[in-house]
Amino acid sequence: MSGPLSSLKILDFSTLLPGPFASLLLADMGAEVLRIESPSRMDLVRLLPPHDLGVAASHAYLNRNKRSLALDLKQPEAVELVKRLVQDYDIVLEQFRPGVMDKLGVGYEALRAINPKLIYVSITGYGQTGPYRDRAGHDINYLALAGLASYTGRRDSGPLPLGMQVADIAGGSLHGVIGLLAAVIQRQATGQGQQVDVSMTDCAFSLHAMAGAGYLAAGVEPEWESHVLNGGSFYDYYRSRDGRWFAVGSLEPPFMQQLCQVLERPELAAQGLAPQPEAQQALKRELAAAFESRDFADWCARFADVDACVEPVLSLAEALQHPQIQARGLVSEVPREGAPAQRQVTCPIKFSTGLDAPRHIGSQLGEHGSQVLAELGYDAEQIAALRATGVLG
Repeated sequence: MSGPLSSLKILDFSTLLPGPFASLLLADMGAEVLRIESPSRMDLVRLLPPHDLGVAASHAYLNRNKRSLALDLKQPEAVELVKRLVQDYDIVLEQFRPGVMDKLGVGYEALRAINPKLIYVSITGYGQTGPYRDRAGHDINYLALAGLASYTGRRDSGPLPLGMQVADIAGGSLHGVIGLLAAVIQRQATGQGQQVDVSMTDCAFSLHAMAGAGYLAAGVEPEWESHVLNGGSFYDYYRSRDGRWFAVGSLEPPFMQQLCQVLERPELAAQGLAPQPEAQQALKRELAAAFESRDFADWCARFADVDACVEPVLSLAEALQHPQIQARGLVSEVPREGAPAQRQVTCPIKFSTGLDAPRHIGSQLGEHGSQVLAELGYDAEQIAALRATGVLG
C-alpha cells in the first residue's frame, strides 16, 4: 500500500456508521485497517438493505480496503491476541459505550501498558465523562441535545429529519479522523500516545459556527427561519412550475443582480440587502412566484451559464451524471472476488501524488483470520484450535 497514511496500522473495533466511515477515509489514504469483529454479534450494517449480489451495499462501501478478524473478546485467548496485535497496530479506534472495552480487557489503560505509544480513539454519543456518558443515542438525538435541531427546519412544521447523518459523520467520523491524526503528529514529536475522546454530541455542538457565536457573544437565540442562512432571508429553496426545486444562494449584490435578471425581475435586486424580516419574506414571495412561472428544464437552461449562485436540486442519479461530479472522478469501480466490480463513491480528497485504486469491497466476517494469525506466527494447527474453541470466527 502507498498513500499519505501508509505508515499507520489501525485496529478498528467500531460498527455501524461513525467509526467505519472514519476508518474508510483512513484506509483510502493508505492506512492498514484491521477490523476486529464479534463472530456472534454481527455489525447491523452487514444486514442493511439494499443488497448487491447478497452483500449489503453500505457495508461493502464503508468497509472497503479493510481486513476482517472475527474474535470472541469474552474469551481470554482473544484478548491475548489483541494484546499481541497492539505491539504492531499502534492505533485503536473503538465506538463502544464508556467502560465496555475495559470490561473486555482491551481498554486504553490495559493496552497502553503493552504499548505506551498507543493512540486510542474512542467515538461515543456523549463522551467519556458527564451524566449522559452511559446513555444510548442516535444521530437525531445528538442533534437535538446539541441545539442544532432547534433552528434547522420550518416555523410551521418544526425540525427536519435530515437525509444524512450530520452528528455521526461530521461529528463522529470527521472529528475522529482529525483527533487521530493530531495525536499521530504529537506522537512523532514526543514519542507518547494518548486516548482521544470524541463525543458526537460535543462535536455536533461545535458546528454552531455562526449561530452559536451570535448567541454566546451577543445573546441572539437562533430559531427556525430566523437568520440569513436558515430560511430567514431569500437564501432558500424555490419550486418550479413542474414541482422541482432550485437552491438560491445569491447573497452578494452581483449574484443577486444576475438572479433577478434571469427571473426577469431586475427591480427586486435592491431588496436583497433589506434587513427587515418582513421585507425578506415579501422578497421570498416574489421570487417564489417567479420560479413558479417556468418548468425545471427551462430554468436549468437559463441559469446554466449565469454566475448567480443558483443551482438545481438534483436527485442522486442526476448528481452522478452532472459534469462537475464526473470531472472530479467521484465514483470508482471497486474489485470483488468472483463477481463484477461494484460502483462506489471514491475518496473525495485529491493528492497531487495520487492515491492507490480501491483494492476490494468490505470483507466477509472474519475473512482474514488465518492470514492475520499467520503473520503473528501462529501455525495451521494453532489456528485450527482457536477456531475449534470459538476464539476465532
